[in-house]
Amino acid sequence: MKLFYRAVILALIISSAGCKKFLDIVPDNVATIDYAFQLRTTAERYLFTCYSYLPALGAFESNPANGAGDEFWLVPTSGSNAWKIARGGQNKTNSYMNFWQGNNGGKDLFEGIRVCNIFLDNVGNVPDLRPGELERWTAEAKFLKAYFHYYLFRMYGPIALIKENVPVDAPASEVYPARAPVDSCINYMVQLLDESIPDLPQRIDNEVAELGRITKAIGLSVKAEVLVTAASPLFNGNSDYNGFKDPEGTVLFNSTADNGKWQRALTACQEAVDYCESLGHKLYTFAPDFFQYKISDETRIGMNIRNAVAEKWNAEIIWGNTNSMAGSIQAQATPRGLDPSKSANSGTQGNIAPPLKIAEMFYTKNGIPIDEDASYDYASRFKLRLGTSATRYYIQEGYVTAQLNFDREPRFYASLGFDGGVWYGQGFFDDAKDMLFVSSKKGQPAAAQNQASYSVTGYWPKKLVNFNNVIGTGNTYTVESYPWPMIRLASLYLYLAEALNEVNGPTDQVYHYLNLVRERAGVPDVQDAWANYAKNPTKYTQKDGLREIIQRERLIEMAFEGQRFWDLRRWKLATQYLNQPVTGWDLEQEDATAYYREKVIFNQTFTTRDYLWPLPEGELLSNKRINQNPGW
Repeated sequence: MKLFYRAVILALIISSAGCKKFLDIVPDNVATIDYAFQLRTTAERYLFTCYSYLPALGAFESNPANGAGDEFWLVPTSGSNAWKIARGGQNKTNSYMNFWQGNNGGKDLFEGIRVCNIFLDNVGNVPDLRPGELERWTAEAKFLKAYFHYYLFRMYGPIALIKENVPVDAPASEVYPARAPVDSCINYMVQLLDESIPDLPQRIDNEVAELGRITKAIGLSVKAEVLVTAASPLFNGNSDYNGFKDPEGTVLFNSTADNGKWQRALTACQEAVDYCESLGHKLYTFAPDFFQYKISDETRIGMNIRNAVAEKWNAEIIWGNTNSMAGSIQAQATPRGLDPSKSANSGTQGNIAPPLKIAEMFYTKNGIPIDEDASYDYASRFKLRLGTSATRYYIQEGYVTAQLNFDREPRFYASLGFDGGVWYGQGFFDDAKDMLFVSSKKGQPAAAQNQASYSVTGYWPKKLVNFNNVIGTGNTYTVESYPWPMIRLASLYLYLAEALNEVNGPTDQVYHYLNLVRERAGVPDVQDAWANYAKNPTKYTQKDGLREIIQRERLIEMAFEGQRFWDLRRWKLATQYLNQPVTGWDLEQEDATAYYREKVIFNQTFTTRDYLWPLPEGELLSNKRINQNPGW
């Protein structure tokens, strides 16, 4: 990691803490480690500096899983570094979203690891720690160190394990670390997590000051995710990397799949689920008791999905990252002109757009993919249909929109805004009266208003928008921000279902966890849906078929939460999904018949080399013990 390894230890001490409102941890011109650990208060601030390296995933431009995949598309003038990757611009000389060195949209996570090491080396010297703080703070730093390694691992594959910082007087041979094989990376991350979990708090008691800090439930859940990732095809018996060695001859990937890794993942997932449930974590359900009127079942189920993400600290959220507040992303997800009386308000940008294939991903009302539901007229999905009183909670009555937008599952309507689609909230809370709806054909309020503020596909990620936000006068948009949901219980349930199926095949236990998620979403059980409506009614009874069902369930349930990007990679399905064209509606048309024509926006390509980020070329020139990822 370059020659600054020797000097960075002292330089880091004067870095400013990035968590909440904490100040620099040392006075000006006093850059010594000793000072930082002379007092409890300065040591705690140093711990918050460790937290500050957590990727800011709640900001669209800072989260590679937003722009670098296929879940969103942007206006042509966008300067997003991640979106340049989605369009095939990733490179090894000046790589985008570079989390190895910390540039072009990425944070330097190796630096974050070294900061954690400094803290771990010195926290035991703090004289005035309160009882239990040494153990807890050590556990937090070990968790963060494990997470930074994991984030780099998902991105770059085998990485160097920075177990301790290199001394200032170390010989050159120690300054440059080699990459560790995949299994060694995983084992070290899990070791750190296992060391941290016993000393992490069960819950946060001082919520005003400490919400967002790591708990035991977070530690167990991240361990489950790490082991599911390790068991998945990208890192478990991936023949694409047969013979991939470092310059010293160390084999970095195992070419033979080990199903025992799924058993290890299953054990971790079950432990995490059981523990989280014991603390009272449960799938979120909307209970609008504060309203003076009732809302429809359709609206209530939709809010189950939206608020599971956008209502901060609800019972489903296991890890909400306060270093990563979802604020500006909500303005980007809200159409301009959503409220026609304030159509000139530019506070709502509406410029992050799910492609048409994402709209097609969601189930029919029967809980089946639209091309697998025997009762759904898939060939006629682009034809026109009129909204009626029977569909008024989803589609504006009397409005013409595509057949694709009718007869879909509740998560479709909760997750997506679209032409003619009803949008609950934003000051309109009585669904028995007029609600806001999107009108986005040419000349209408939500149509392309300028070069930067419109959806290039005709869809918006409504799921990310808090329903209490207020579109005000002028250019004001009052946003109720929320900590980015790093992990919620539905995700854990789906990890557990996936691991159960891989180990045991279809069982009632797999169906149980799948159906918990589906029931909350208002769709039929897996067994009932496929047996009664599917073209292949026995698909759910076969291991391979159930694997596809679980994967589709996860893509739908976790849509727009930064999970699809990583899931498609670990499943080795990105070459299938990310080689499909990005399409949307024909935005230049005023007439509905012309507007609802599928239009190709971009022909996206993804090759085997794109599963892993390229290592920065400058690192290869400095460190001769590492070599480039295959294909780069």
